[in-house]
Amino acid sequence: MNLIKNRVCWRLLLVVAAAASFVGCASQGGVSAGGHPGKGRHMMVRTTAYTQTEPGGSNNAIGTRLHYGNRENEFSAASDWSWMPLGTRFRMVENGRVYVIEDYGSALVGRQTVDLYVPSRGIMRNWGVRTVDIEIMEWGSKAMSLKMLQPRTHNRHVGVMVAQLRRQGVTPAI
Repeated sequence: MNLIKNRVCWRLLLVVAAAASFVGCASQGGVSAGGHPGKGRHMMVRTTAYTQTEPGGSNNAIGTRLHYGNRENEFSAASDWSWMPLGTRFRMVENGRVYVIEDYGSALVGRQTVDLYVPSRGIMRNWGVRTVDIEIMEWGSKAMSLKMLQPRTHNRHVGVMVAQLRRQGVTPAI
């Protein structure tokens, strides 16, 4: 009888240990239910810079003005929304700046690159291409990205992002 109780206790202990291990992994940057690396995860990301003198002007893809530390000390950024979706917030480790993905660009589609908004061509040229450590603060919504992109598929690069989001099983937000 004691042998059976001991086996039950050991099995229960193993289940609890496994559950604790799983929860620990999730908080350390595991993969979330949405298929994204978890919040708080660090990633090395290739970055470039862009400015309002390029096509698209001073507005982002959601129709608001690009910002460089203006509101809540956040900065605009662009990406391929099928990789890093609209609304994703991340902190650049080297300077502590918080960026929000609210734009996309044809040169970013199919690449795991983040384009950082800067206010001048001089700053843009000075930035060049850098690989930086970022910390994901909050993942954006692929469903909202798809909803925003679908009416714009007359642009080939947008069609590529829409097709990729659909392959991932994303349905547009209501």
